Amino acid sequence: MLETPVVVAIAFAYLGLLFAVAYYADQRADAGRSVIASPYIYSLSLAVYATAWTFYGSVGRAADNGVGFLPIYIGPTLMIALWWVVMRKILRISKQNRITSLADFIASRYGKSALLGGVVTVIAVIGILPYISLQLKAVSASFTTVAGALPPLADTALWVALILAAFTIAFGTRHIDNAEHHEGMVAAIAFESLVKLLAFLAVGAWVTWGLYSGFGDIFARVAAEPELAPMLAPFGGVAGDYSSWIWLTILSMLAIMFLPRQFQVTVIENKDEGHLRKAIWLFPLYMLAINVFVLPIAFGGLLHFPDGAVDADSFVLTLPMSQNQELLALVVFIGGLSAATGMVIVETIALSTMVCNDLVMPVLLRMRALRLSERADLTGLLLGIRRGAIVLILLLGYLYFKIAGEAYALVSIGLISFAAVAQFAPAALGGIFWKGGTRRGALAGLSAGFIVWCYTLLLPAFARSEWLPIGFLEHGPFGIELLKPLALFGVAGLDQITHAMIWSMVANIGCYVGLSLAQAPGAEERRQATLFVDVFRHPGTPPRRGTASAPELFNVLARFVGLKAASDAFGEFSRQKIPETELIHLVEKQLAGVIGASSAHIMLASVVKEEALTLDQVRTVLDEASQIVLYSHRLEQKSQELERATEELRAANARLQELDRMKDEFVSIVSHELRTPLTSIRSFTEILHDNPQLPAAERARFLGIVIKETARLSRLIGQVLDVSRLESGRAQWHESLIDLRQVIEDTAAATGQLFRERDARLLCSLPARVPRVRADRDRIVQVLVNLLSNAAKFVEPGRGRVEIALAEEAGALRIDVSDNGPGISAEHQELIFDKFRQAGDPPSGKAEGSGLGLYISRRIIEHCGGRLWVASRAGHGACFSFTLPLAEGAAKAA
Repeated sequence: MLETPVVVAIAFAYLGLLFAVAYYADQRADAGRSVIASPYIYSLSLAVYATAWTFYGSVGRAADNGVGFLPIYIGPTLMIALWWVVMRKILRISKQNRITSLADFIASRYGKSALLGGVVTVIAVIGILPYISLQLKAVSASFTTVAGALPPLADTALWVALILAAFTIAFGTRHIDNAEHHEGMVAAIAFESLVKLLAFLAVGAWVTWGLYSGFGDIFARVAAEPELAPMLAPFGGVAGDYSSWIWLTILSMLAIMFLPRQFQVTVIENKDEGHLRKAIWLFPLYMLAINVFVLPIAFGGLLHFPDGAVDADSFVLTLPMSQNQELLALVVFIGGLSAATGMVIVETIALSTMVCNDLVMPVLLRMRALRLSERADLTGLLLGIRRGAIVLILLLGYLYFKIAGEAYALVSIGLISFAAVAQFAPAALGGIFWKGGTRRGALAGLSAGFIVWCYTLLLPAFARSEWLPIGFLEHGPFGIELLKPLALFGVAGLDQITHAMIWSMVANIGCYVGLSLAQAPGAEERRQATLFVDVFRHPGTPPRRGTASAPELFNVLARFVGLKAASDAFGEFSRQKIPETELIHLVEKQLAGVIGASSAHIMLASVVKEEALTLDQVRTVLDEASQIVLYSHRLEQKSQELERATEELRAANARLQELDRMKDEFVSIVSHELRTPLTSIRSFTEILHDNPQLPAAERARFLGIVIKETARLSRLIGQVLDVSRLESGRAQWHESLIDLRQVIEDTAAATGQLFRERDARLLCSLPARVPRVRADRDRIVQVLVNLLSNAAKFVEPGRGRVEIALAEEAGALRIDVSDNGPGISAEHQELIFDKFRQAGDPPSGKAEGSGLGLYISRRIIEHCGGRLWVASRAGHGACFSFTLPLAEGAAKAA
């Protein structure tokens, strides 16, 4: 046990160090060199979430439930992953509207309602009192553990409350403008976050590797103990904890957003929206680090104190104390002090701002007897209200600790506060994403949720502390079983937090949505809803309608921010040549940073002559807004149509360029094809003309060549004309139902002389009967003649064999024309269908090409709905195949 004066001296020395850190940060800020304008400082300040609950209570919960402490840290990790969508929007709204607190945020969203801001403030103060009492209890218990009990008249918790009140006043009420940043406070909180992390890691490492032989040793010992082994199971081996895990995770997700201290450091103290990017991964990393040794410390305490005589919440301190590690115990004490003081400082600053701006000031401003508008300077009054609120809140926290705090473990006390601030979620989240939310709905939802919270959590705490009859819990009020606070309407078997969250959220969300849908929002609510929901579309708040003289506005502003600050503000307005209507809005914005949006709205109403909108003006505005939306949609559609047209134009231009290239290439090929037979005809004609005395045999041979080239020329011209008609779509088609078997027999007979000249055999393999197809008979004959002619041309005379086969397959007839000629290499099989291939090109193993015939044949077959292809290997013959679809109903008829 350490000496009490030593512990007290070290505690005050540590608080003095915090003062030094805060003073240094404030001096740097005054010099224009902020130390908190860093994403790392910002992320560390968010760790104010880790309070004495984390430092002591997580170990206590782990000692009871094993991994059951994790949902409190899983929730924030999940929620912070959504911050770039949710929190960034809240940040943008708050900066544009100079929001001063969570109550101010919700009140501003719903038409700057002072009543709603007051309700939020009352809920926040009452809901956070258990959390503040938790910190007082933790510091008091840790002091007793380290230094022993104080004399009866020396109440540790009371002294801690008073010292923290003085400390908070010094930190948080130096400036009257809440929209300014508390540089010193944020720097001190970031420093405390490092201290408590290092202290917890130190004791965790000592327990793991000093008291035991590592993680494996601790877990093995726990597994060997029958009473402790179930704690290694999922959910700590406690049946029914699945629902508890789910609700605790949801609860902590909402707490990281709507605890007043979290809103203060995350939103009000934020200096750069971009800091969120770093915080999204740094804050979860901090949470992981500070929780890595929770289970080893909890299990180590259970193993070291098997009789249960030591409170599990104090394992962090009692373990090193039991081994005479007094220096380590002192470090842990300072870490716990950091965790508690950091929370209390920021929480009371946030709550005092809410009390002043959203509870006291609206009441004073409406009490005309005080004649506040005639007072020369109200800054002293504002500071007095905030400082008084800080003292009152901490004393109320101390009172709750004395009344009900002893009946619960640390974690249970913290969860009661978490459930209270979760009631802000429907109104706050609904307000930034749903324009239909109304002031009535938000008021009803918050009130209903808070009443259920009081009934199911707060009153049971008083009953267990014997401030209410215990029969209230066991039998319900007036003996009505259905109204038992812990089994409302007969729903039993749930843990207290899950039970309270289910019923409070049903009441809250039901009232919020139901009343919002039942009655449309007013004009001011609509305006604020648009500004909040569409914050990324609007650059700022539109000017307030009305008139007021500049001297009147200056006097109002000077009363609340001081003469110098008002002079500086109006000097800047004058340099920027701000118009009068915009001046009203800017003054209201400046006031909002001091007394909140609701109070600023009330204050300016006394000097601004509002120009109310008539019904016709409202209709005109709505019509104009709807027209703007309609034109915006039309403009977007036209833009998309223009993009599509541009793409189509580019594609068409590319197609035209391709067609132009193809035309030039086609003309070149055709010219070459025509030149060859023409040259031959001309040459042999000149020989015959110039040599009339040629022998008859020689003359006959030359005449035969001329006739052959003339036929070739005639065929080529016909093919060119066919290609031209096919490409241009001018080809004439005479389709009818044809018997393909009969067409093949007729074509084979017509080409018989060709095969006899080549001394080749033509074989036909045809079924007795086949279904009819719809096609142009002459065109199909043209395809067959072309395929048979090519086959006869390329087979070896005397040994050549060509076979034509007809068969029916799924929905089509297939014709195969195969030969035993030289075949076609694989790389040239597709080239033979190219219309640009010259007749003399050797794309295959065959002696010469086939001109445009195969290209024309493929186009004919494709036009008829079939396809034409070749299968071959060089040296093993070729097989040309094509299919034609059966005519509708032909297969059934066959």
